[in-house]
Amino acid sequence: MATTSYLNLISLFLSFTFAAVASSSTRDAAILLRVKNSQLDDPGSFLNNWIDSIPPCNWNGITCDNRTHEILAVDFSEFGTLAGPFPGDFCRIQTLRHLNIAGNYFNGSISPSSFSLCSQITVLNISDNVFVGKLPEFEPRFVNLTVLDVSYNNFTGEIPASVGESLLLQVFHLSSNFFSGGVPESLTNLTELTEFVAPENQFLSGPLPENIGRLKKLQIFRISSTNLSGEIPDSIGDLSSIKSIDLSTNSLTGGIPDSIGRLKGIEHLWLYDNHFSGELPDVFSNLTSLLQFDASLNNFTGKLPSSLAGLNLQSLAVNDNQLEGEIPTVLSSNTILTQLKLFNNKFSGTLPENLGKNSDLEEFDVSGNQFEGPLPPNLCYKKKLQKFTCFNNRLSGGIPASMADCKSVDYVRVSNNELSGEIPAGFWSSSVLQYIDASNNRFQGSIPDSISKSRNIIKIAISGNGFSGDLPAGICSLQEIVEIDFGNNQFSGELPSCLTNLKKLEKIDLQSNKFTGGIPNAVSSWSYLSSLNLSNNMLTGEIPNQIGNLPVLNYLDLSGNSLSGKIPTSLTKLRLNILNISNNNLEGKVPIGLDVSSLTGNPKLCSPDLKPFPRCRKTRSISYWLVGILSAVAFFLIVSLIWLLVKTPLFRGSKRLWKITSFQRLGFKEQDVMVSLAESNVIGMGGSGKVYRVTLKTGQTVAVKKLFGVHESSETEAEFLAEMETLGRIRHKNIVKLLFGSVGEDFRALVYEYMENGSLGDMLHEDPKGGFLLDWGKRFEIGLGAAQGLAYLHHDCVPGIVHRDVKSNNILLDEEFRPRVADFGLAKTMQIEAKESDGSMSRVAGSYGYIAPEYAYTMKITEKSDVYSFGVVLMELVTGKRPNDSSFDENMDIVKWVTASALSSPEKLSDGGLTYLDQLIDPKMNPLSRDYEEIERVLNVALQCTAAFPINRPSMRKVVELLKNHSTTPSK
Repeated sequence: MATTSYLNLISLFLSFTFAAVASSSTRDAAILLRVKNSQLDDPGSFLNNWIDSIPPCNWNGITCDNRTHEILAVDFSEFGTLAGPFPGDFCRIQTLRHLNIAGNYFNGSISPSSFSLCSQITVLNISDNVFVGKLPEFEPRFVNLTVLDVSYNNFTGEIPASVGESLLLQVFHLSSNFFSGGVPESLTNLTELTEFVAPENQFLSGPLPENIGRLKKLQIFRISSTNLSGEIPDSIGDLSSIKSIDLSTNSLTGGIPDSIGRLKGIEHLWLYDNHFSGELPDVFSNLTSLLQFDASLNNFTGKLPSSLAGLNLQSLAVNDNQLEGEIPTVLSSNTILTQLKLFNNKFSGTLPENLGKNSDLEEFDVSGNQFEGPLPPNLCYKKKLQKFTCFNNRLSGGIPASMADCKSVDYVRVSNNELSGEIPAGFWSSSVLQYIDASNNRFQGSIPDSISKSRNIIKIAISGNGFSGDLPAGICSLQEIVEIDFGNNQFSGELPSCLTNLKKLEKIDLQSNKFTGGIPNAVSSWSYLSSLNLSNNMLTGEIPNQIGNLPVLNYLDLSGNSLSGKIPTSLTKLRLNILNISNNNLEGKVPIGLDVSSLTGNPKLCSPDLKPFPRCRKTRSISYWLVGILSAVAFFLIVSLIWLLVKTPLFRGSKRLWKITSFQRLGFKEQDVMVSLAESNVIGMGGSGKVYRVTLKTGQTVAVKKLFGVHESSETEAEFLAEMETLGRIRHKNIVKLLFGSVGEDFRALVYEYMENGSLGDMLHEDPKGGFLLDWGKRFEIGLGAAQGLAYLHHDCVPGIVHRDVKSNNILLDEEFRPRVADFGLAKTMQIEAKESDGSMSRVAGSYGYIAPEYAYTMKITEKSDVYSFGVVLMELVTGKRPNDSSFDENMDIVKWVTASALSSPEKLSDGGLTYLDQLIDPKMNPLSRDYEEIERVLNVALQCTAAFPINRPSMRKVVELLKNHSTTPSK
């Protein structure tokens, strides 16, 4: 009987248990479905199997306990397209321990009440979304939390001090947000913490926590690219478990504390790009696990410590400091050294003889020091050397013989030394060599024909040496070469005619040699050539007429030769910064438009009006009958023009049917423009009108935007009036000039200065070869000029003007590629903008791909909206891609693409990190013009301009300052 009762109790207990589990499972499924149906946007249909007929444990993204079937985890990290507010209601599931929504489009601010529901969670990963606002306080205490990752969002405000009460926290990631204030001292309460990662928070400031050493279990401490200040606390030496410290790119001061020598397990120590000073302490002997040490871009003084040089490091970078003295010879004993960067210091003495002999050295850069004596003979002993850089020193002797057989080197810069002898022949025949600069040394010898094997070489610069002999025909096999600089040597013989086969050439400098013969005639293939210097040789023959047809040539120096014949009139078509054809034997009439100073020393030249040239003898070959014919033709044309004017409705009657308002002093009559709006002059057409190119009899060219349908469209009329009102009162070199406006009975017309090279957008995107924007320097000048124009609108006009449609197609380029901001049809003063509601407008303000994100919910455009759009333009200049390029994924645009590429690469230029930049840079851009540091700085400015929150974007005045000063310190 007792046994039966016991069994009944067991049965009753199990019944209640199963009922409770079933009830709990039903309730949890209901919570999941409610959140899905009311809060989530699922364009990828990843949650299609979240239906009642399927158990929740089988739903996508759900993980359950195998025994109890309780829901333990919600993981959306593999989906990538989910959107909605923070799904804190998931945390109402009492058994939930892991919530991972990383890598989606969850957005908005997180309310404290929603966040507090998750206090029982152990793993919370909300990284790589678009959350905004403050990260809520951790109340009630998140006592079970072990992993918290909020990286790659747009969080602002301070790091909540209450996180210091989550005492079990082991992993805390805050990367790439907009946190401000300092690192809370309460962080040092997290004694279980193993990872603290918070780079790319540019507003995070203040000192490091004084008691950071309390984190005995901390292994990874990374807080780079922020605005930290103050000194490194001495307690950092108590981080007994630390493996990686990255404090790079901050504003830290003081020296490296001696306590750093206690970090026996550390593998990576990155302190570059700060304001550290003083001497490097000689305390590194016990850091036997250290693999990478980078203290570059600081103000360290004194010598390189022997305890540091004696470590078995993979990478040693102390470049860009004030270090001095000799390099300890113990450095050459390193068996794993691959990267040695000592450049831009004050080191002296000789380099250790055995450098490279014991390790797989790949990068060697000691440039910008005071080293003397010979180069180490074994730099390529292990056949791994790739970068060989030692320019701007006092090195002497020859190139080591071992380098002749070094087939791994692709980059060589040994210029501005006292090196001598011949460069080994084998050195010239490397299939991997891309760049060699050996200029301004004492090298001799000739270039062997075997140079034809160096088919990947882009630049050869050997000027200022004693090279001699003919140019070998093998040089014509270098189809990738962009720059040849052989000036100031003793080369002789004729120029190989096959040089014209090198179609990628952008610069040729053969000045001050002994070349003879003529200039090759078939130069039309040099379509990328911007600089040609053949001065001070013994060249003869005529100047090829084809030179005048080279599309981007801006530097031409043929002076100091024996060239003869007439000056080709085609030279007047070139847009030259420098032209010098003086001191030759040229003869005949000087073409109109050439500078006198560039022609001196040619006694046989003549001109009817240019002094000091003698007047040309007049010819009288025109017969009287030809004069009669021309007079008759002129009379016929005049009669025809009068008939046309009489028959044109615009001119009938004695009363003119249009009103003209001029804004500039003109050198022509307005009517001359209006009668020339023929269909043959149309150069563009839009939804509201046509654009004409009109060349006047004065030789001046203007652009006319003629709007039609003004009576049918109030918006067209409003745009016309806005543009007249705005441009009529603006005078700035980077704003397009409105010459006058004309109002007719059935049309409106605006007449501007003509921009010879069209729009920046057309130049970047419509020309498959990149047109004239192959050079990075030119792109930078365009970006800076456009920024100055917008800054003038925002800050110098009274009242200020918001353009409201900044894009590359509205930045026009004159014949010198100077930019002009144009198209002010949507522009408004800031006073009007503040009063109006854009929600009443039927037309969207701005263009797709350039519109700031806040416009979607405010329907207002402010000056910070212009800043965002300009940031997109900067990204276009660097990448050559459209804002919504077809190469992007469906949910990607240029801002997301550039941001993701920059943030996914922890490397920086000072750490050799060019990979991510090479992936971003327009492949059409000339590789030799790429100033990687400047490009990276411009991208940093662009990223600031495209910040999600307007308050975090700099003003246009600050943008100009950042671009000019090459500084990226943010400012509102």
